[in-house]
Amino acid sequence: MASSDNDKARLDEAARAGWLYFIAGHTQDEIAKALKISRASAQRLVSLCLAERLITFRLEHPISACMELAARLKDRFHLAACEVVPTDPAQPLAVIGIAERAATVLETSLRAEKPSIIGLGTGRAVRAAVERVSQIDSPNHQIVSLVGNISADGSASFFDTVGRLADRTRARHFPMPLPFLMSSSAVRDQMLRIDPIAKVRAVAAKADLRLVGIGQMDQAAQVHVDGFVSREELFEMRRLGAVGELIGWAFDAEGHIIDGGTNRRLTSIPLQLPARGLTIGAAAGPAKIPAITAALKGRLLNGLVTDEATAGAILGR
Repeated sequence: MASSDNDKARLDEAARAGWLYFIAGHTQDEIAKALKISRASAQRLVSLCLAERLITFRLEHPISACMELAARLKDRFHLAACEVVPTDPAQPLAVIGIAERAATVLETSLRAEKPSIIGLGTGRAVRAAVERVSQIDSPNHQIVSLVGNISADGSASFFDTVGRLADRTRARHFPMPLPFLMSSSAVRDQMLRIDPIAKVRAVAAKADLRLVGIGQMDQAAQVHVDGFVSREELFEMRRLGAVGELIGWAFDAEGHIIDGGTNRRLTSIPLQLPARGLTIGAAAGPAKIPAITAALKGRLLNGLVTDEATAGAILGR
């Protein structure tokens, strides 16, 4: 109990120091004097405040270059929504920026009075977005998984998002307790007829907002790295023309869903063609450009969150 009290007191001090530094604009020397601690202690408290995410930041100033890129993407691909964030030159593959903007999209839906259904894919960008959603009391909303999260060896994906977002919002949630792939299309069809699974899929079909990652289909494909698709299955999909995937559904360079391979055994919610409601893909980086471009061409998405460098490359293709 004493240890718990000490931890809480330490976090309280860190929050106070963080507020004084980032919000009130005091120097660390001024914080040390105000809290009657050493400057080194003040510095450690400010660092702890950031490490524990007791205080977070979002860039609200519209950057004209990013806004212009977003407008051009919306116009070219007939998007309902598009957000372009600055690229960090030091970390061009970082997903922090797009995760912040995607988190804002989620929060907007979760704070609305009208009940809504939010469908979530898996992946690093979506998980990072969920981690940045503020604690919100949203029991009237529903969160549903769009994809099975069990890999071939029976383990669950680390990047599952539905339970995590439900923890932060108290929203009713519907996980998809299925393997990502079944052994055959016949077994897949049989599993999808099980009553609890059919009910989850019925909820997902009515989602008002879908937030998904966009995966490439090269040798670093997330579905392969995370153990959902074997090397042989990945190569088979590439031979069939796959350049990307959304919640496991592989598609070619024109954004056409491939008829064959792992798509015939996939348990994910079917993609709407063209995308309806608001279906937002979150992704950035050079390796993602062919997949993002194809998904936009095929109108598998009607929303996009990406970064400046990726947006420019897509528009330049």
